[in-house]
Amino acid sequence: MRPLARPTGRWTVLAVICAAVLVVVVDVTVLHVAAPAMTEELQPSAVQLLWIIDVYPLVVAPLLVASGALGDRIGRERVLFAGLVVFGAASALAAFAWSPLVLIGARAIMGVGGALILPATMSIIRDVFEDRDERRTAVGIWSATMAGGAAVGPLIGGFLVEHWWWGAVFLINVPIVLIVLPIAVKLLPESRAADPPPWDMGGVVLAGAGVLGLAFGFQEGARNGFVDPLVIGVIVAALASLTTFVRQQLARPEPLLDVRLFYDRAVAVAVGCVLLSMFGLVGLELFFAQYLQLVLGLEPLAASVRLLPLMIASLAGGLVAAPILRRAGTRTTIAGGLLLSTVALVPMLALGVEDRYLLLALPFVALGLGLEVALVAANDVIISAVPADRAGNAASIEETAYELGGGLGVAVLGSMLAAVYSNALHPVPGVGAAGMTAAGESLGRAVDVAATLPAAVGSALMVEAKDAFVTGLHLVLLASIALLATSALLSAFALRSRSSAERAGRAAAADARG
Repeated sequence: MRPLARPTGRWTVLAVICAAVLVVVVDVTVLHVAAPAMTEELQPSAVQLLWIIDVYPLVVAPLLVASGALGDRIGRERVLFAGLVVFGAASALAAFAWSPLVLIGARAIMGVGGALILPATMSIIRDVFEDRDERRTAVGIWSATMAGGAAVGPLIGGFLVEHWWWGAVFLINVPIVLIVLPIAVKLLPESRAADPPPWDMGGVVLAGAGVLGLAFGFQEGARNGFVDPLVIGVIVAALASLTTFVRQQLARPEPLLDVRLFYDRAVAVAVGCVLLSMFGLVGLELFFAQYLQLVLGLEPLAASVRLLPLMIASLAGGLVAAPILRRAGTRTTIAGGLLLSTVALVPMLALGVEDRYLLLALPFVALGLGLEVALVAANDVIISAVPADRAGNAASIEETAYELGGGLGVAVLGSMLAAVYSNALHPVPGVGAAGMTAAGESLGRAVDVAATLPAAVGSALMVEAKDAFVTGLHLVLLASIALLATSALLSAFALRSRSSAERAGRAAAADARG
């Protein structure tokens, strides 16, 4: 393997990698802002709308293990290039989708591209930055780029939806890809394992089927009940597939994925914290975008501006995480960040149908800052647990936790919100049974129904629908608070031995300097 990068060139490599990450991140948040306009034109059902949101992470998650192993084998930069091409082409298709099913298909293909991009970026960082302190800074910048892209995404999306049409939020990916791809081809160094394990197609299928089955099973269970025979069968089959995969990998001298990484308690805890945190938070981003537009009546661009404190604080969290981590240690950084995020959600339980800006802005700052600091620390634990040769293993585990947690969060919490909303929506005089049934599907459908009714009746329906949505949002907030609090406690208790070891290491380093 030829040298990866000259010492003076690694930060240039990081800049190119961050530009590639922007392609994926911007798309995720612009869709949240565009969802109401997209719903108005394509008229998806409540289930189809969740699939439009969910299909991307549900495709990404089962492919990450294969993508990480493929990058170790044929070259991470090549996998990254392929991912950019696939993502750009699928974005063009999504922009001009003429039905919900076409948009779901395009989003699925985008998921394939995202699965190729994400592990490759983190693997190259692990490969290029050999010094632990420098790598922490690089991971913080990478994470801040993701947060920054999320911050820019809603603003771009809000502007495009107001001045063009919802499809423009996907079309914006195409010029980004056209700019980033040739630069990446020219500047990214070769990066692969010197002695990669043999390709294990059976392992790829088992891991992919297990992760997809688990995600799909929990998603459908949240919607249709976990006693549904199909749901039970899918989850049992997924667990059997993952169990078989783990046993096979443990028996192989050169496994496709080194599952022994989870023997390290710090790695296991870090992965669990990432999964639970993303489960609790990703859905909230979507629901708050709907709350701002459909409950408070803000235009897409104005709603995007209201989300900025969350995104900018996340950006700042990524930049300050490395120095905090060096001073406070892994345990304090992860547990403290998660605890701050938990506390930040509590005031939001007072939200109602009236516009109370401070109840969103100040908690958003604490939420974004705390969560991002904790996630950067967790990322550092995971990616530093392997040598550079096996960076694809750690990157795929990390990204699987991100995507699976986020996908399950949207599915499960979204289904909880939808169920509470439907049950809390009381009959409105003057609205027929068919109209109430349609309005009960989602707040977006209630807006459509209200538009067909006399003004007084439509206004009464919207009052009921907004109250029902806020009731569901409160339940989702409580669930997210519980998940984040669990993550904070888990990290505080399980990482005690690591904290002691870090203190001893810092003391030894200080003695050596003295």
